[in-house]
Amino acid sequence: MLPTDGVMSFPGQTWEKVLSKVKKAVVFMDDRCSESLHWNGGAALLFEAGARNIKQFSSFEACGQNEPKAVFVVSTVLKGRTADIIKDIISLSHFQYCVVFTTVPHSIHLLANNVTTDLEGNPVFEQFEEKLCEWMGDMNYTAEVMHAPVVFAPLTQQLHLLPAFSELFPLLEVDLEAINEKRPEKKRFGSLMDVDMHSLPPELQIQIKSLASALNALFEFISTREESFSVGPMSRLIAGELASHPQAKNRRKSAPNKASIVFIDRTLDLTGAVGHHGDNLVEKILSVLPQLPGHVTDVQVDMLELTHLKQTTDTKGILAPGCLVQNQSATARLLWETMLVAKQKEAVMEVRRQLVEAASKENLPIKMSLGRVTAEQLCSYVQLFRDSWGALESHSGVLQLGLAAAQALRHPALPRWDACLAFERLLLQALGDSDLAEVLKQLLPLIKSSESGTGSDSSELSVDDLLVLLVYVYSMAKEACPGGADEEKHVEKVENNLIGALTLRLTRQTSLSPLLQEITGVSGPEELTVERAHSALENVFQTLRGVSHARDHLKNFSSVYTPSDGAHQATYWPLLKQVLEEIFHPDRRECPDIEHMSGGLTDLLKTGFSMFMKVTRPHPSDHPLLFLFLVGGVTPSELRLIREVVSTHKSCTQVLVISTRLLRPSDVPHLLFRTDRLKPDIGV
Repeated sequence: MLPTDGVMSFPGQTWEKVLSKVKKAVVFMDDRCSESLHWNGGAALLFEAGARNIKQFSSFEACGQNEPKAVFVVSTVLKGRTADIIKDIISLSHFQYCVVFTTVPHSIHLLANNVTTDLEGNPVFEQFEEKLCEWMGDMNYTAEVMHAPVVFAPLTQQLHLLPAFSELFPLLEVDLEAINEKRPEKKRFGSLMDVDMHSLPPELQIQIKSLASALNALFEFISTREESFSVGPMSRLIAGELASHPQAKNRRKSAPNKASIVFIDRTLDLTGAVGHHGDNLVEKILSVLPQLPGHVTDVQVDMLELTHLKQTTDTKGILAPGCLVQNQSATARLLWETMLVAKQKEAVMEVRRQLVEAASKENLPIKMSLGRVTAEQLCSYVQLFRDSWGALESHSGVLQLGLAAAQALRHPALPRWDACLAFERLLLQALGDSDLAEVLKQLLPLIKSSESGTGSDSSELSVDDLLVLLVYVYSMAKEACPGGADEEKHVEKVENNLIGALTLRLTRQTSLSPLLQEITGVSGPEELTVERAHSALENVFQTLRGVSHARDHLKNFSSVYTPSDGAHQATYWPLLKQVLEEIFHPDRRECPDIEHMSGGLTDLLKTGFSMFMKVTRPHPSDHPLLFLFLVGGVTPSELRLIREVVSTHKSCTQVLVISTRLLRPSDVPHLLFRTDRLKPDIGV
């Protein structure tokens, strides 16, 4: 089996262990594992393997007397809150047989329990088995606890996500301050690049080690020896952890295949993550359609148009929603891959082509029309299927994707997308002509334009949109603000004006979005005081300043901005493109910003010998397979960019992308201003 085929079959393989235990069981699963299962075949996999029912992993769930067997699948450590929920479910049920799967390996459970030595066997899992029997009420009942790395979600053959790590995000200056607070004066870190694993809070250590362990399991499955590289401080920690993974040493000695893996911190380029580029259909679908409950990536597609029901309050929620993942149909899977990486115009035309083809196969009375594809046209094609149950069933995947495209194209929030794109273009040009303070001043009228802040006008920017625009500016701020004490004072003054204007806008909101509730810590406008709003916004700007310094340590990749030269306008220059251009450069130059993370003594010896003789250092383009791991998320536009750069360089290297999540612009403020990056939720 080729390594690339192995990468595609590995996620499904990890579920085999779970499937072998679910016969006649009720399965309780947390959201992160559910999302992984969703992209690996969905609930059908469990039912085909003999599961009786699937329930949410919650203290409010339980089973009846005639359901003696339970299987729990969790992405967390088996202690604290996770253990409490398992205990609650068992106490309310009548189980005689319990199986618990955790995606966190036993070695990391030892760390979570402050055991530093490697003990023989799996004592933590064995102790938990005893607890399970205790909770079931009979020590002779059966309990099993084991590790299964069910964390991979294959979105396409080229892209895998890790829902269990969707909240993992690179650290910023505010996090460095928090780390330094707990250290003696003389031992404080000067920059994030100096931070080591042992100085991180245990929760973050556990998450990074769990991630390295999952990647090690993948490389083991595809019999591959990897060379790890990193760009950015968080990537450096993860790559270092993978390089020194205790179980990887034997694999690296005997593995027949070779690959490179380059970890890149998302915070080094947030401009691309929040930009409303306007040329990718999936970015718009993800941004405007409601998310599937409990999911980070997939959305709800309204299926009402496949019926004759009218859109009323009575019919709302009457049908189960459709979604983007299509495991059953090869045609739908290919259509999804095209939608994800093609330009919007090409993607929409491909959706129309597939709908026309499906209708023709079923001899449905289709009226062909050329020219621009509209949402109404796509809907009219979809509606042809509603009177034929057989046709509906055969083409349900293509129909769901067709409806997703149509619902996004006619969504009332789309004018706001275009408004954000227009402002981004203005700000991009302004950055080259003015200093940062002047650019920030241009945002003041936008904040003040709606005193009520209701966002009733479809193209009017909400406070959430304004936060996204601020991230856009600050991610390129260093290019516009060369520094100096006077300039900093000027910027600070404008920032205070912005905080004042945003505070006023916030306190006049008639409702608070989920993001604003997270940032302010209140659930409604009636609880929001001026002091609380002001304090929350001060924290936001402190984080934004950290964003502007994220590339300070880089030499070659210190800018994502190409200024205007008179003939051409200023442009955004994606960091990912710069990294790939460097990797595939025909001269195979050594880049100081792409750091090789070695594992072991041989590399130290090489470094020592290189003082006396010429030793070629490993290069990311050395091997036929290259993994790009984007820590903190990747956008659909970047997937196309990767494809374009590789094809331009006519490289024989196959590039596969792994990331923590598929980003929409609105995700970034949540990850920046609300997520506790130092203490991720590990279920304890």
